[in-house]
Amino acid sequence: MRVTTTTQAPVDTAADTVAIGVFEGEDVAHDLDGAPLQALLDSGEARRTLKHLALTHAAGRRWLVVGLGARDDFDAERARAAAATVVGRLGELGTRTLCWELPHRLDEAQVGGFVEGTLLAAHRFDRYRAAPPEDETPARVEELIVSDHHDVSAPVERAVLVAEAQNRARDLAATPPNDLTPQTLAERARELAAEHAALSVAVLGRDGIAAAGMGAFAAVTQGSDAEPALITLRHEPADGDGYDLGLVGKAVTFDSGGLSIKPAASMATMKFDMAGGAAVLEAVGAIAALGLPVRVVAVVGATENMPSGRAMRPGDVVRARTGTTIEIVNTDAEGRLVLADCLAHARELGARRLVDLATLTGAILSALGHHRADLFADDDAWAAAVERAAAATGELVWRMPLDPEYGELIKSPIADLVNAGERGLAGSITAAEFLRRFTGDVPWAHVDIAGTAWDLGRPYAAKGASGWGVRLLVDLARAVAGE
Repeated sequence: MRVTTTTQAPVDTAADTVAIGVFEGEDVAHDLDGAPLQALLDSGEARRTLKHLALTHAAGRRWLVVGLGARDDFDAERARAAAATVVGRLGELGTRTLCWELPHRLDEAQVGGFVEGTLLAAHRFDRYRAAPPEDETPARVEELIVSDHHDVSAPVERAVLVAEAQNRARDLAATPPNDLTPQTLAERARELAAEHAALSVAVLGRDGIAAAGMGAFAAVTQGSDAEPALITLRHEPADGDGYDLGLVGKAVTFDSGGLSIKPAASMATMKFDMAGGAAVLEAVGAIAALGLPVRVVAVVGATENMPSGRAMRPGDVVRARTGTTIEIVNTDAEGRLVLADCLAHARELGARRLVDLATLTGAILSALGHHRADLFADDDAWAAAVERAAAATGELVWRMPLDPEYGELIKSPIADLVNAGERGLAGSITAAEFLRRFTGDVPWAHVDIAGTAWDLGRPYAAKGASGWGVRLLVDLARAVAGE
């Protein structure tokens, strides 16, 4: 979708549909001859309630009056919801060019919210669908014009770059596992590096992972014929030692559970088990596109988790990159094995702060559902920074505890650790406790996105892959860069 900005009135643009938002206690900023927008409000046909729509026609255009609720309650997330509601109506209207006339006195985040909500809601993943007959092809919005009295090109451009990155992460996660393999993700990282001068990439395969002493990661890769990939993507806009930010993503492109095999009904969504890695890759691409002055190292561990005669077994003991020994008690607790070596790798490369993003535990769905991801952190200041980014982007988190007592649940009688605690007891917390053993003294945050990576239920991402985490990571990078 093309996106442009203008200070012209909507009636002077090429839009065939104009959306005008109205707050409670306020009226339409200006009416038009033959377009009685205020009359729609006065009659009650249009309302100021958030997401309420009313339609009229005038001056050869369609006009949608959109309720925005109370101005004091309005934020970027409500802007996304209002924009998504409008997009939901545009298909039946045959809209090709939409103009959003923004209310006065919005901040940059709210302006960006309207753009993000429009682009995210308009996104479709249909590459595997047969093309419908021409006369049944639904109309799609081809252009968005953002009209404001002031120049809003900067926040609009930023929102476009981030929303497009999120949609690319959604496409990666939605792609079926026979096409989206670990090497496909590696190729996407190479594409990003080719697009941006500040990016470089290195990829290790099965032999390289083993040679690097990453026995935990290597154990997960054993059962699959698909070549795994340890992807290291570096954003280096300036010379320097170390990295301001280390991003780590779990990318299990299909998770059968291994020999601790999942129930059949639980496997259909396991192509999404690489959503954390997809979000990390596309967030770094957006960071580069935005030209943020922040040095980032991103590490993505990509593999399948499959049962075979070579697969890791319950009872095996493996040695991680750090030298820590791990007793495998459940092969379906594979993500933490991948992340253990990836976190250690990012730390060894000089990351000064760490964040990992992973669809790690089903237990978090019981705790938080689809509304929030959980946050674990070993540093209060770093946890607060992640929470601020979450609040700013609408990708909400809830901080969970890390107490020494939980560490007792991952002790092994024969090794340093077990890879899973007792079933039914603090599953998400013990997983985080496991990861903490591999982060050293670097401030670290773990975000479990198993409840938010798909079927998010938001107006702009209700079903399928959500791309959750891209906005949060980009905002966090902006904060680290001091923007």
